[in-house]
Amino acid sequence: MIRDGLGGDRGSVAAEFAIAMTAVAVVVLLAVGMLGAAGRQILLQDAVADAARLASRGEGGARVSAVVQAAVPGASVEISDEGDLVCVTAARTVSGIPVSARGCALADGW
Repeated sequence: MIRDGLGGDRGSVAAEFAIAMTAVAVVVLLAVGMLGAAGRQILLQDAVADAARLASRGEGGARVSAVVQAAVPGASVEISDEGDLVCVTAARTVSGIPVSARGCALADGW
């Protein structure tokens, strides 16, 4: 009869594998969250640029906010005049990551 001299190590491979898989799952979830936030950042920046152009042409605040909301629902929108510029700033939290964008356009510009 052959006896296992490592009696205390029984099942250690399964435990190490479970820990490694948990770490891999956390890294994958973080990567997916970051990709989602990056995608929303691009959408938000594009929407803010369009909204700034609309605001500079004299569109109302509701219309400007609607453009941003259509691209990124739930984003907060702020419109401000800064000299000759009309600026739109929008922010939203995506997967726990704060995302914001700012766009400016020349007032009364076409």
